Amino acid sequence: MDIRAILMGLAFAFMWSSAFTSARMIVADAPPVAALSLRFLISGLIGVGIALALGQSWRLTPAQWRATVIFGICQNALYLGLNFVAMQTVEASLAAIIASTLPLMVAVAAWAVFRETLRPVAIAGLLAGFAGAALIMGSRLNGGVDLQGVVLCILGAMALTLATLSVRGASSGGNVLMIVGLQMLIGSAALAPVALLTETLEVNWTWRLAAAFAYTTFVPGLAATVVWFMLVNRIGATRAATFHFLNPFFGVAVAAALLGETLGPTDIAGVAIIAAGILAVQLSRAKPAPPPEA
Repeated sequence: MDIRAILMGLAFAFMWSSAFTSARMIVADAPPVAALSLRFLISGLIGVGIALALGQSWRLTPAQWRATVIFGICQNALYLGLNFVAMQTVEASLAAIIASTLPLMVAVAAWAVFRETLRPVAIAGLLAGFAGAALIMGSRLNGGVDLQGVVLCILGAMALTLATLSVRGASSGGNVLMIVGLQMLIGSAALAPVALLTETLEVNWTWRLAAAFAYTTFVPGLAATVVWFMLVNRIGATRAATFHFLNPFFGVAVAAALLGETLGPTDIAGVAIIAAGILAVQLSRAKPAPPPEA
């Protein structure tokens, strides 16, 4: 893995993890579902506009449309929607930790549904990762964390796991940015009626809200997605996914730095165990590089 790929992986992990802190800032001053729907609308229009300028087409194959709709609903509307609602009562660091178990959940689901073989290292990693999550959950529940918010975060991660398995092997056909933009527009359309029916559209306009909304729209919303696909094209999806082991660290670090969220020794130990488990699972799934030709 070359230095450029490493820097891209670090950048993606940081941007993905920081989204929970910016989301926590947004929901403190704005209705979560409405704010997220607007964010997807803006990001989606920008993404589709850039894609058209680059010559990408929105005439997708049936398989591409299926993947686009599934991800638009499961990832954007359900996964992020449930997390935004949850972060009204759940700290950004805890939401990031729960979301970071996604690679573990995908590995378990792939074994259960597709009968993928799990190597001993992967099994050990799964056990360690879920043990680390349980350690943190036990500590937070004893500290009075909102159980309903935790459940929403877990349901969101399960929705994204379902989407990941449903579109395995789907090809973008060179229309990466177009598909990403359309996914966001689908998510916006799915969330808009929910916001109108369930929320009071009252906003406390602050500079922090404006900065957090702009950041989450353009950085995790667009930039992180573009960097991810560039990384996958450079080193492959399995090796790129190895960088997910950094998400627990970055997630809690950003939340502590910007929101002042405190972390106890149990949290730190749990984060380290989860990260080690994710790394073990991803490395066990990575294929060794082919030997150089003589």
